Amino acid sequence: MSNHRHIGLVWLGPMVVFLFCFYLFPLVDVIRLSLTNTTIGQNNFSYTLNSFISVLTDKNLPHILMRTLTFVFFSVFFQLLLGLLIGLLLEMDLHGAILLKMSMIFAWVVPGIITGIIWEILYSTSDWGLVNNIIQSVTGKKIPFLFNARWAIIGAIIANVWRGTGFSGLMQYAALKGINPQLYEAARIDGAGQWKIFSMVTLPLLKPMMLINIVLITIGTMNTYDSIWALTRGGPGSATTVLALQTYRATFEYLSLGQGAVYALLMVLSSSLLTLMYMKLLGSKES
Repeated sequence: MSNHRHIGLVWLGPMVVFLFCFYLFPLVDVIRLSLTNTTIGQNNFSYTLNSFISVLTDKNLPHILMRTLTFVFFSVFFQLLLGLLIGLLLEMDLHGAILLKMSMIFAWVVPGIITGIIWEILYSTSDWGLVNNIIQSVTGKKIPFLFNARWAIIGAIIANVWRGTGFSGLMQYAALKGINPQLYEAARIDGAGQWKIFSMVTLPLLKPMMLINIVLITIGTMNTYDSIWALTRGGPGSATTVLALQTYRATFEYLSLGQGAVYALLMVLSSSLLTLMYMKLLGSKES
């Protein structure tokens, strides 16, 4: 028994070192930096609460948090919903399914900066703006996605959903393939229809995977700043400035490592609270 324990510790050792070096230590260092007034290029700093005070008393913080919540909620909702629909379509093994898989993987692996540039071109009100050309052919007018505050956040959400749906769809497709077909056969023998089978068999068996999926895409969406920066630069005004983008600006534009660390901690706290909420909601449904 002792030998097995030692072997287990040997195998767990590299993982513990990896987690400490790339997760625990950076988090502790961010907490340390948040308690300083340090800036990029400055060696002298002091420990103070001024960074916390400056960020938490900023009159724009409530608006940034609300935009972040809106961006995360709708992005996660549609990524989860569309991912489930795509997973169900892939499970049907229809013609052209391989093209759908390839397009999902392509959208997922495209860097955020490229995603923002692609959608900036698509949203353009010029002749090459495909999305606006389609909208104009139907409604007779174009939508200023990049210049109107309300449409800008909608445009950023659509771009993020396009980017993240592939990951969500592939995860849910993998979970659907893992469901025992005999369960469906038993449900049909009992006289259950398609909706009954979906709600009573498929969804309950997908819940464990859906919890992992929703946590991962929430964290990914919470950390999204690159595609928004390329698409709108956080504008017009500050209409699409979310926490991740504000963290980038505080650190690399205003050169304040202290305030950037505070915003980063707010992101960690928000992600943790949302994860606990998901666990409670899905856990309560299972019980």
